[in-house]
Amino acid sequence: MEREPYYPDDLIAALATPWGQSALAVIRTSGPECIDVIAGLFPNSREFARAKGNSVVRGYLVNPKTGVQLDDLLAAVYRAPASYTGQDSVELFVHGSLPGIQAVLDALKSVGFRNASPGEFTFRAFLSKKMDLTRAEAVHEIVTAKSLKAQEMALHRLSGRIEEKISSIKHSLVEVMAAVELQLDYPEDEIEIHGLKGYTDVCTRAREEIEVLMATFRIGRVYQEGIRVAIAGRTNAGKSSLFNLFLKEDRSIVSETHGTTRDYIESWITIRGIPIRLYDTAGLREAGHPIEAEGMRRSGMVVDNAQVVLYLVDSLGGATVEDDLFLEEHEIRKNLVKVWNKTDLPGKPCPKGFLPVSSIHGDGFHRLEDEIVRIALGEEQAAARVVIDSRRQKDLLSRCSQALERTIEGIEENVPVDAVAVDLKEALDALGEITGEITSSDILETMFSRFCVGK
Repeated sequence: MEREPYYPDDLIAALATPWGQSALAVIRTSGPECIDVIAGLFPNSREFARAKGNSVVRGYLVNPKTGVQLDDLLAAVYRAPASYTGQDSVELFVHGSLPGIQAVLDALKSVGFRNASPGEFTFRAFLSKKMDLTRAEAVHEIVTAKSLKAQEMALHRLSGRIEEKISSIKHSLVEVMAAVELQLDYPEDEIEIHGLKGYTDVCTRAREEIEVLMATFRIGRVYQEGIRVAIAGRTNAGKSSLFNLFLKEDRSIVSETHGTTRDYIESWITIRGIPIRLYDTAGLREAGHPIEAEGMRRSGMVVDNAQVVLYLVDSLGGATVEDDLFLEEHEIRKNLVKVWNKTDLPGKPCPKGFLPVSSIHGDGFHRLEDEIVRIALGEEQAAARVVIDSRRQKDLLSRCSQALERTIEGIEENVPVDAVAVDLKEALDALGEITGEITSSDILETMFSRFCVGK
């Protein structure tokens, strides 16, 4: 379906809470003079129209055509510019019956409101300079966070951490650009290119800071999108018991009968703030039935696409030829964790390179979680104070870094000053696009269209 264009002077309305029966629902509105327009839907319209900003008014909202009361509600009034969007805004707290919600929305449409497009409220906040693009993206990341850690990191971005970092880097590069433009404006002064060599250190430090920020993208995506972790191994290695231990519930059937799990089972869990899609896969063995063979094939695809693979070996029998073949084939991958399971039973000693675990009693379980986190985050862990989570931001940082690399080479190799100016301007433009100082309307509307309606 074609997206409606954003017209910032329109009156817009949207349900900001999920569409479903509830105790309360919130309908969000914004637009020039929207307070006066909504006041006309209340019998006490004069009191409503005079309401101060950041105040709450109670009253009956009526059908403008019939005068029939639609709901007894609360209305939070925000006056421009002290509102989320920077415009006059009203949030209606209505009772959560679906017919009632729809009736209020229809009443708003009848007096000139239209349905808000996805992300349109935050888009207006950006246009009103209530936030830059990094903060606007953080709003979306908060709403879509899959764990408390992801939400915490998004809240840091919403507070302006990225904007501050970008502004600091940009400030240092603007000084370099001023020196370059001075040379371009006054060539008769014969300021040689080597006069700019003192600025190579500034450009190098800026590029290093950008590279550090780019490296945090991987951490940001792990916390925001999560990773896939597959539990693999031969039949009866204890995979389903370990799966249930992660979930803290009996989700997967546990039996001494071989081949109980014929297809993979999956569920979402969280480990140390990292959302994890956990898979219990079919046990590896010679398939005795086409259905089992298909289940093993699908499980193999899950293992191949997992960011972390937990391979279980039954300590009672030790590693078999099939286990050795699997480990040899996959050990080149740095995401393999070898688990020596059933250590609560009298079995063979745990060999070097394996983690001893009891999926029944939980012995060694925390070490296993530590290893999953280590592989997921790499050595960086969460050391970085500012973490990015936007592919758009990463791509622009990469563009800036490459432009700075050319700038440094140009200064060192005494290329014409105008060529240095072009590369430096591209670096500054890339930073400007990150915060939204330089961005086309098409890019903006595409970015905000990914938001939910009502945000």
